[in-house]
Amino acid sequence: MFGTVVVGVGIAGLARIRDLMNPMPSSPSEHLKLLGFVSRRSFGNINEAKQISLEDALRNKEIHAAFISTENRSHEETIRMFLEAGKHVLVEYPMALSAKAAHELWEMAEQKGKVLHVEHIELLTEEYKQLKKEVAGKDLVKGTLHFTGHVLDENKTGFPAFSGIARLTWLIDLFGDLTVTSATREKQKDKNYSRMTVHFQTANK
Repeated sequence: MFGTVVVGVGIAGLARIRDLMNPMPSSPSEHLKLLGFVSRRSFGNINEAKQISLEDALRNKEIHAAFISTENRSHEETIRMFLEAGKHVLVEYPMALSAKAAHELWEMAEQKGKVLHVEHIELLTEEYKQLKKEVAGKDLVKGTLHFTGHVLDENKTGFPAFSGIARLTWLIDLFGDLTVTSATREKQKDKNYSRMTVHFQTANK
């Protein structure tokens, strides 16, 4: 069995705990054993998974891999700690707030001989797979991707482009590399409203 720990118990972290506690039959998850979860908040136990300290997770020799499901801004530091401790790491997208930091982390994982895997789970859904089939072999002439959500704490999630970067990877996965041609941001503090509009161009313009 491969010992694991989940770091962060938001929506993604709770889903990880649920799936690790109840793996699908004959799936690779059956070989993973959840040895605890780490959170700044005090929970005690969640679905029979016990809360442990970050220090215990880093020191525990039975924990071979960490599943990081914290806010974007803390990903980089948490990845570094677990790689330094000799653990494999799976992290929710995005891995870091800069390409430079991401490349440093890839190099660090390679030097340590550990797997650093970034998972963008939306790309694995049936809806997305169907969308990919529908656009295969077609040329993009023009299109719009519009999505909404609540206003996020920039201190935790990073600049607003990072709040939506998971959606932008849909476009890159579907249509190849994109170039930003313009970007604007509108803020209405009194209404707790923020909007970012970005225009992209594909490689064939």
